Amino acid sequence: MQEIKALIEKEIRLEWRQKYALNGMLLYIISTIFVCYMSFKLKVNEIEPITWNTLLWIILLFSAVNSITKSFTQEGAGRQLYYYTLASPQSIILSKIIYNTMLMLVLSLLGFLIYLVMMGNPVMNMPMYMVCLALGAIGFATTLTMVAGIASKAENTSTLMAILSFPIILPMLMMVIKLSKSAMDGLGWETSYDEIAILLAIDAIVLSISYLLFPYLWRS
Repeated sequence: MQEIKALIEKEIRLEWRQKYALNGMLLYIISTIFVCYMSFKLKVNEIEPITWNTLLWIILLFSAVNSITKSFTQEGAGRQLYYYTLASPQSIILSKIIYNTMLMLVLSLLGFLIYLVMMGNPVMNMPMYMVCLALGAIGFATTLTMVAGIASKAENTSTLMAILSFPIILPMLMMVIKLSKSAMDGLGWETSYDEIAILLAIDAIVLSISYLLFPYLWRS
């Protein structure tokens, strides 16, 4: 736990020193939402709820890809070798997953608030939608962190990350869109227990696989 805590603090300090990276993520979210506002809300002054929901998740997904891709690529081989002598691989992967999860929760919440202000609020069951937002952010962070670790060992990291993450992200994206659609329609919690359970199961499976298999990847 001390290793994980120290590594998370290191990630936060690095992010704070390189403020351009965080500012770039926020700029991407705000500019994308503004383009959606200009295209839908300002032009026709009306947007279908299903379109509203789909656009939000597309924005959050690409924000997650842009922010998490650099998890391993920003650190050179020399620094990774230095980490190898200091901490266990389990601590390294867990610290990156926890940090990326916190980052995605913050970005998702800020993006959602800005999206509500610009695009209106058609959500009828806000607590369920917030739970869906949190589960989606955790799922994106966990999955993309694991894939980023694998892709960092290859030369073309961005292309390999897109190829590897697609089969895992797709079912997760389908579940979060379905769950958030139920929240927008104002349905009760009992209608969405299956989607919530599936999202929790996917997150748990990816986290377990990362914990068990990352040490073999790290040794290479």
